[in-house]
Parts: sequence; C-alpha cells; structure tokens
Amino acid sequence: MPTQQRTPQKISPADAKFFLGFDGGGSKTDCALSDAEGKILYRATAGPSNPLRAGYTRAWFSLGDAADAVLNRAKLKAGHIRGICAGLGGAGRPAVVRRVTAFLEENYPNAVVRVTSDLEIALEAAFGRGDGIILLAGTGSAAFGRNENGKMARAGGRGPWISDEGGAFHIGRRAIAAVARFEDHRGPATELSKRLLKWHEARDWDGIVERIAKNADDVFPKTFPLVAELADAGDEVCRGILTAAAASLTELAAAVAGQLGGREVAIEIAKVGGVYGRSKFFDAAIEAEIAKALPKAELKTCKISPVEAAVAMAVRQDRAKGNAA
Repeated sequence: MPTQQRTPQKISPADAKFFLGFDGGGSKTDCALSDAEGKILYRATAGPSNPLRAGYTRAWFSLGDAADAVLNRAKLKAGHIRGICAGLGGAGRPAVVRRVTAFLEENYPNAVVRVTSDLEIALEAAFGRGDGIILLAGTGSAAFGRNENGKMARAGGRGPWISDEGGAFHIGRRAIAAVARFEDHRGPATELSKRLLKWHEARDWDGIVERIAKNADDVFPKTFPLVAELADAGDEVCRGILTAAAASLTELAAAVAGQLGGREVAIEIAKVGGVYGRSKFFDAAIEAEIAKALPKAELKTCKISPVEAAVAMAVRQDRAKGNAA
C-alpha cells in the first residue's frame, strides 16, 4: 500500500506521549495533535480522505499530509504518537476500517489506532457519551443518533449515487442540472447560468462536463457555496433547491428519531458539517422543516469540533487501557 515514505524513526514507546485525531470526509481532512492531557497543540487541514470517494491512495496522502503538518510544527516524529482516532467517511464498512487501520499502524508504530466513522466522532462532539441525534451535511449527508438506553440508529450516508440528499454534492448536482434545463428551454431562468462558468473558472459548458466526468467531487460540492450565495440574494431556483435539500435532511433526522423512540419524543439534534452557516435562507429552511416534522426536538450546537472529539476519544482509549492494565 502507498505510504508517505517516511524515514523509520526508532523511538521508545515510553517517549510516545502524544495523540492524533482525524476528521476526514469527501472534501477535506482535519487533523489535531494533543498532549497526554488532551490539550490541543496544533491543527492542520489537507485534502479528502474518504477512501470510497477519493480512493485509497489520495486518502493516504491526505491523512499523511495533515499529520505531517502538525508533527513538523511540534518538532515530533511519527514514533512520538501514542494513540490515534480517525473518524472517516466510508469507515462504516469493515474493509475500509481494516485498510486504514493497517496504513496508520504501519506509519505510527507506537500508536494504538482506532478507525471509526465520521458519524461517531460527530456524535461524540455533540453529546459526548449522552443521547441525541447528529444531522451531518457536508459533501454527503446522514443522520446518526443514540437514545438514553444506548440504542443507536442511522439513516443515509450511502454514497452520492443512491443517497446523500441535502449534502453539498447533491445540491451542486441539482444546481448544474438547473442550468442545463434552462439552456434547453425546459426550466426557469436562474443567476446560476450567469455565474457558473466563472465560478468554476471554466471556458465553456463542455469544460464543466469534462470535469464532472473526470471527478464529480471536484465540481458538485464546490458549487454549493454559489447556490447558498444566490439563494440569500433571492434567486428562486436556488431557493427551491435548498428548500428541497432541507426537507431531505429533515427526513433523515426524522427516520432516526423514529427508530430511537418516536417523532413525538423530546430529543436534541445537532447540525454538523460544512453546509451549515453558509446561507441564512438554508439554515432557516432546515429549522422550519425540523420544527414541523419533529415538534419536540431541540436544535443545539456541538460542544467541540469532530476532530477535537476524535483526539479526546484517542486519549480516553489510552486511559482505559492503562486502567485495565
């Protein structure tokens, strides 16, 4: 398997006193380095690390680049890492967990490695080990939750071709389709038609299509901020796209709530991901849809970021191991 080709560093496990956390998705990877007490020392961001979307090779380099950035700033080597928790998109599949775990164990020989889903670290960020639902909307989308009895449930997150409604990929795809419909005289006018080519620095429509064919993740998610901007400016097509996306996200949350006790049960819902906070119109639409579908739900913000939660989980796992010993 490809690695970052690091020079082997023989560092005693006794000197491994630091922890890494990763939050990796289809657009970017956040990494944080902490000391043994869980204090965040440095952070860095790299490219996508969801292996099912970006491919394993690109995921390896994103994880390695992000980690190298924080280690270099702290003047540490890979052998100084004692524990790692990586929450990645796509890691709900055992095969992904095995391959990413093997990669991290090879590159960080003194570390105890845990690879889990981005949903789990987001739930930790919002509720710790308590109950609640996270409504994740980044490149893709999913809902994941736990009730007071410890029962867990999820909905969505099955990839861009059959799922992920309400995420940036889905929104961007609908936006570009809206431009195509207008050009074919099958849909209403939209400011997207005037802005799309310049937004993507493309010469013509064929350039956009070629980029989509080469790597759709480099086009559709990056269209979302333009949709958000135009929706706030009053573009009706963009508002229609975001209204539908809000309904789709709410459907995910409602599906999880139904599995955990019912839609009439009081429960907290935390919004997590890059689509939130980019459009006042979109945020308001989501809140309105949730209020209709889940009248007793309470929206809240995360206590910490998902990458901070990943680091905390790595530290906690190490302490639990020490207590067990």
